[in-house]
Amino acid sequence: DAPLAFVPADTPYVVANLDVLDDSTRAALLAQADAQLPSQVAQLNAAADRMAAKDPDGARLMHALAAEFSGKTVEAFAQSAGLDLKGHSALYGLGLAPVMRVELSDPGAFEGFIGRLETAYGKKLDVANVDKQSYRKYAFAASGTELILATVGKQAVAALLPANVSPALLRQALGLDRPQKSLQDDGRLVALAKAKGYQKWLVGDLDLTRALPLALGGKDPLFSAILKAHAEAESAKTGEPVANQLQTSPSCVSEAGRIAARVPSMSFGYTRLDAKHQNARFDVSLADDISKAFADLKVELPGLGSPGTAPFDLSIALPVAQLRTFWMAQADAVVAKPFTCPALTDLNDGFAKLGPAMQKAAIPPFGDMLGLRIALDTLAPGQSSLPSFSGRIVLGSNNPVGLLAMGQMMVPALAKLKPVDNGAPLPLPKDMANMIGQPAWLALSDKALALGVGPGEDAKLVETLKSATGDAGRMTRMHLSGAMYLQWLQLMEQKVDSLAAATAAISKSDEPSIDGVDSDDSATLAAANAARSKAQLAAMKSQAERVDSIDAEMHVDKDGMVITSETVLK
Repeated sequence: DAPLAFVPADTPYVVANLDVLDDSTRAALLAQADAQLPSQVAQLNAAADRMAAKDPDGARLMHALAAEFSGKTVEAFAQSAGLDLKGHSALYGLGLAPVMRVELSDPGAFEGFIGRLETAYGKKLDVANVDKQSYRKYAFAASGTELILATVGKQAVAALLPANVSPALLRQALGLDRPQKSLQDDGRLVALAKAKGYQKWLVGDLDLTRALPLALGGKDPLFSAILKAHAEAESAKTGEPVANQLQTSPSCVSEAGRIAARVPSMSFGYTRLDAKHQNARFDVSLADDISKAFADLKVELPGLGSPGTAPFDLSIALPVAQLRTFWMAQADAVVAKPFTCPALTDLNDGFAKLGPAMQKAAIPPFGDMLGLRIALDTLAPGQSSLPSFSGRIVLGSNNPVGLLAMGQMMVPALAKLKPVDNGAPLPLPKDMANMIGQPAWLALSDKALALGVGPGEDAKLVETLKSATGDAGRMTRMHLSGAMYLQWLQLMEQKVDSLAAATAAISKSDEPSIDGVDSDDSATLAAANAARSKAQLAAMKSQAERVDSIDAEMHVDKDGMVITSETVLK
């Protein structure tokens, strides 16, 4: 009776835990969630306030949900709602219809939680029965769908289904009928976790070879119900017959498969999760020709081949020559065999324009580009609206001399500079340094042009240009220290404060209405938005204060694209 026992083996998407967290890790994550909870409750109440005029019932429901969390820890809320924090859960698709199954510690408490939400909403949800299994339902007329909620044994079940759901789909959603072969029997998630190094606490998988044909083929019950509701609304406005709008070309399924063959699946999971580490991995499988185009590519961008050292250090590979060749091949393939499915024909025009754009990309110096690196050592509020900073900017190029020449044509003052390959950094002319507001230097190597801004950055330029270039398949690296992350948030908070001050000034003025909105009303709304943003930033700052560092990278291997992140907590 584990949630995965109810998931069909051929589900197009699933997110589930294969095992439960140990007690110490769970406690650490709950503490983190508790720190963010007050801000999230405030945002939920603010969202309810905004929708109160148009949807008072929905606003009451959101306020009631916020009240369930208010003044509680996440663990206390879970206990009052009967949710088992040491249990298993799964979000999956019956076709494209999402179903959520969560193990309960107290089914009676969960029923009480739903009852409290109904009371606050002001009306009871409709109750129905299938084979003595009761469930609540709420119809969304505009989208042709309905939400069902049920307590089935010691599990809570929530699903979004077509409003005219078939008995077979309803029974499967409730778990009254089991799939012929479940994901638990199939072992797909277990095998995926082992292959990718995902820990069992959370694993997600999206199979596009199943999902895209369902979405475009016109056969999926949920998608069909949504399209029909949209067509009926459009018909009421324009008179266009519903049947005409719902016609599906036989080519849609095969062409959806054609696209899915290029990007067959996506998956994600934690690779390490404990009190001090939160490491995750995201995989995108790619067709063989796409992987081969980049898996062995070594981009000679200084810094791409080694972890960043600056408080903020970002290296991005932009090998224009290889990207141009790849995208021109994709454009040629679509031009040679255009899409005929109505939902995909816009791609024909997009790829037709892509070909000429890629031809223009060959023009120097852009066609010689290899990538970009930005390394910030300091970041602080500036005298103007922009912050002041010190650091280095590196432009990787197969022709850095030509890149400099182009810059000298655009900025004649640079013509006086004559940097040499791997020579000493040269200071920018005083008038340019004055514009920047601090000293700056330029340096050159055989594969890059680098600019250093701020005191002492000239001494770092030579080392920066000698940093390791990219290893095979490496596309991106990023390092962010906790202190720099916190500094960013503080700068954002100052912007919010400035906005609030400007709003206060507007509210005191006698300016006329703008576009029919009184300045007082507009100022009140802006002030409320600023207050919400500040509350959110405060929660983010609280979390950032616990961060020691965040590192991320992206590379392409024989199987596709891999993105990893490593967060170290204090």
